[in-house]
Amino acid sequence: MISSILADVTVLIHLLWIFFLILGAMAGVKYRAVKIIHLSGLAFAFVIIMFGWYCPLTYLEVWLRQQHDPTLTYTGSFIAHYIEKLVYLEISHSALMVLTTLMVGFNIWIYGRKKNR
Repeated sequence: MISSILADVTVLIHLLWIFFLILGAMAGVKYRAVKIIHLSGLAFAFVIIMFGWYCPLTYLEVWLRQQHDPTLTYTGSFIAHYIEKLVYLEISHSALMVLTTLMVGFNIWIYGRKKNR
């Protein structure tokens, strides 16, 4: 039971991390520590997408679900399992790469825009 709860908490943390990667530049322009964590996270996200790896939080969640009940696990990425089900779309690796690149570009643009002011 505790493994199932921890797996659900991991999913929530994963989702919050994704939101932070998308919008973190808003706080990063004000706080240097946030900027360092945000830019590091963006770089890590870009690298794992480039090489077709999965986020460590995905592995943690899968492991926790296996501890609870091995039949409840899934293979693949967090995004493919949860987000695709929400929007009923198939997200290919190339589409995910494009979205990640756009997210990184958007955040760099925000940092650059605030720096020029």
